[in-house]
Amino acid sequence: MKTKLAKQGLLAIAISAFLSGNVAAQNAPESMVELVGEIKGTQITGVTVSNDGRVFVNAPNWRDGVRFSVAQVTKSGEFVAYPNSQSNECVAQSEVRNDCFLAVQSVVAHKDKLYVLDTRNPKFTGVIDAPRMFVVNLASNEIEATLILSDDAYHPDSYINDLRVDENTNRIYMTDSAHAGLVVYNLDDNTSYRILDNHETAKAEVETLSIQGKPFTMAVQSDGIALDTLNDTLYFHALSGYSLYAINTSDIKNASNEVSAKKVRKVATTGAPDGMIYHEGNIYLADLEKQEIQYLTPSLDLRTLVKGDVVNWADTFSIYNGSLYYTNSKIQDAGSDVSDMTFEVYKTALPAR
Repeated sequence: MKTKLAKQGLLAIAISAFLSGNVAAQNAPESMVELVGEIKGTQITGVTVSNDGRVFVNAPNWRDGVRFSVAQVTKSGEFVAYPNSQSNECVAQSEVRNDCFLAVQSVVAHKDKLYVLDTRNPKFTGVIDAPRMFVVNLASNEIEATLILSDDAYHPDSYINDLRVDENTNRIYMTDSAHAGLVVYNLDDNTSYRILDNHETAKAEVETLSIQGKPFTMAVQSDGIALDTLNDTLYFHALSGYSLYAINTSDIKNASNEVSAKKVRKVATTGAPDGMIYHEGNIYLADLEKQEIQYLTPSLDLRTLVKGDVVNWADTFSIYNGSLYYTNSKIQDAGSDVSDMTFEVYKTALPAR
């Protein structure tokens, strides 16, 4: 598949090239952006790429009639319900079943498994039953386990947002973007708990963001999360805020806010992000107000990776084979009806080391 370059702002040319069988656009110096797939009428937020290059996305349960919760994006750009249609049939009518995805906010491929994070909070009406992670075996394409959060790990208004798997501690870390805090799931004994519950480091810092001149007035708490397994450091960030925080994974314990907060440090001031990921020393994060994807270097220089029309609420990041994959969820423009909107998955080359 050939790749075309487009000058900054000429997204129409890029889309025209895609429709004629070519892909993509270039909107920042030294940064090529390639369209992986696009879907009309279904808003997607999460994206992840497995070790063998399979691309998966999720669609949140924010409105009636959502076509799927999780899908695999084929090489031809088709979005196919994953791991099967049965696992995805609950989302359209918000049907509550133990074997079915209800309100998925993110998907993360880690080694031979796909972790499907189900908020169990459809349409932000409140948690119906315990938030959970469905674990799909990527070899057999079957759900092999369900990791259910304990009662004290979430609140009735929680919206468990994103996750990172830590092999060094055999734990999973998650953010709660509705009721501020971090959630920890221990894979050794299947227990879970919260830290920094409603603490200022996990809370929104502002009530309103300006997205392309449009006010976004929903204050979103702890959202972005990134894990550095080499230095055993967890990074987290409120969406409605500008402070990037970190905590050593050895300091993550089932303790009071007073104890945990002493271990937290502020790393940098950044834009307000949604997507965030760590890779080889850099922390990649969105700047929603500037509609950019940036990266924070080990020397704490904040640099731009992608900007322009191909960035429209960069929601979730994944890295595979030297490229950063991201979704455009266009949250600031998406209302109750998205039937005429198109949502994309792009990839772009990582900066040279």
